[in-house]
Amino acid sequence: MITIKSEKEIDMMRDAGKIVRDVLLLMEESVKEGVTTFELNEIAHKFILKQNAIPSFLNYNGYPASICASINEEVVHGIPSKKRVIKSGDIVSIDVGAIYKGWQGDAARTFTVGNVSEEVKKLVNVTRESFFKGVETIKEGTRLGDLGYAIQSYAESFGYGVVRDLVGHGIGREMHEAPEVPNYGMPGRGFRLKAGMTIAIEPMITLGTWRVFQDEKDGWTIRTMDLKPAAHYENTIAVTKDGFEILTL
Repeated sequence: MITIKSEKEIDMMRDAGKIVRDVLLLMEESVKEGVTTFELNEIAHKFILKQNAIPSFLNYNGYPASICASINEEVVHGIPSKKRVIKSGDIVSIDVGAIYKGWQGDAARTFTVGNVSEEVKKLVNVTRESFFKGVETIKEGTRLGDLGYAIQSYAESFGYGVVRDLVGHGIGREMHEAPEVPNYGMPGRGFRLKAGMTIAIEPMITLGTWRVFQDEKDGWTIRTMDLKPAAHYENTIAVTKDGFEILTL
């Protein structure tokens, strides 16, 4: 069921969003060569608790950590590990959520580490830009197909793949609410957005094929089928009468 939030409820989500924003700023400082993804998880976990918030991801459907840390060809859901050491040339996608006074915030960023190729840097930048191309379409009455098409057409104009198997989502008291928010679509098609809706928009863009597979060993990590790099950029958005507000920036 799609829920319309009151201004007071959106204000609570702003507070959750600020916590998520600050975690990602902390991650930007912490993602360095020689650091393990386990260490990043510990830093994020402690920070969220210090804000009197709850890590959204921890134990969500059995997920064992407070962040997702996905490196290079890993699209999303990479599990932090003491064995996973970040190296120069890596790109590291950090996805994090926080619950504050019962309300959720969710966002993701992809960080470059050391000597990353220009080709991969461009992928990371275009992924971020595709998010903003999408949100520029948002106002009351925008169709999800228009939003998805704006993201897809921009990313594909660079020859990149747009992951289909994973999409954005509604968000509020629950991490995942209706509706699903694809990063692809056809103009003029799909559900119309309404003021008071809150959604997480999260382009997942690849250097090669958009096709992905799930790691059979850990049951979580999603990788590109051709093992080429992928980038991820996400924010929580409130739809307004005249446009939108990004709650996690």
